[in-house]
Amino acid sequence: MELLIQLIFGILAMICLTGGTILFIKGAGRFIQEPIAPQPQLDNIFRFLSGMYFAFGFMLIWFIFHIQTTTSIIYLIGFVVFCAGFGRFYSSRKVGSPDRYHTFMMYIEMGIGLTIMLLQYLR
Repeated sequence: MELLIQLIFGILAMICLTGGTILFIKGAGRFIQEPIAPQPQLDNIFRFLSGMYFAFGFMLIWFIFHIQTTTSIIYLIGFVVFCAGFGRFYSSRKVGSPDRYHTFMMYIEMGIGLTIMLLQYLR
């Protein structure tokens, strides 16, 4: 079970490091239509959350190497991943789903979060 958790954390870490870097560099303006300039408050919070996303990747790498000494906090990591997917779910209910890819990712994220918690329980 530990090896499977480490593998999942490794994949998630790569996603977080890559995605966090790209989003941090591009900023909120990349997602706003051309005639509208991004507001400083929106860009500020967007880059703040991108930095958190990036840092989460490093935290996952730390957990990969310290999996034998960590126990209960693995449930928290699973919960965080589940909440990421739930955030997409809530967004799709409030403003509509952006496309099929993001809907697919929503289910994957929620499923991975539950899988991490289940694997920790079985560990």
